Amino acid sequence: MIDSVSAANVSNAERFTRLGIAADGQAASRVREEFGHWLDAHFALDPVRSSDLILATNEALANAAEFAYANTGRSGTMDVQADFDAAAGVLTVTIADQGTWRDRSNLPPSKARGRGIPLMEALTDSTSIDRTPTGTRVLLQWTGVASRTAPSETATVE
Repeated sequence: MIDSVSAANVSNAERFTRLGIAADGQAASRVREEFGHWLDAHFALDPVRSSDLILATNEALANAAEFAYANTGRSGTMDVQADFDAAAGVLTVTIADQGTWRDRSNLPPSKARGRGIPLMEALTDSTSIDRTPTGTRVLLQWTGVASRTAPSETATVE
C-alpha cells in the first residue's frame, strides 16, 4: 500500500491520490479520467506529453486490474498516488496493489500480449517495478514538468 495522507481521495497542485480503489477495469477507467483532469488543471503539458502520462499510468492501472489478483480467487484493490516536486520539475506516479506478480516465463509466447511494460518504459523518463510477496509497486517518473498553478494550494478532499 502507498504511504499517504489519511484521506482516500486528494487532489491539489502537488498530489493526486486514490486509495483502495477496486482492481477492475471500470475503476481503472474512472481513475484514468480523473488523473487526466488533474493533469489538465495543474500542469502546462503539450498534448503529446499529456497523452504519454495518461497512457503510461493507464497501462500500470490496467495491469494491476487484470493481473494482480487473477490467481488469488479474490477481488482486490489498488492505490494510485502522483506527487509533483515543483522545485525539481519531477512528476512521480505510483500504482500499487496487494496481489501477486504473474510469472510470464510459464506462459506461451503471445504477439498480442506483453507490451505494457515496454510501453511504460518508452513513455516515461524512468520506470521501476518492485515485485514482492505482498504486492507490486510500479513507479513512473517524468522530468521537466512545469506547473500551471502555484504549489501549496488548498487540498481538495473528494
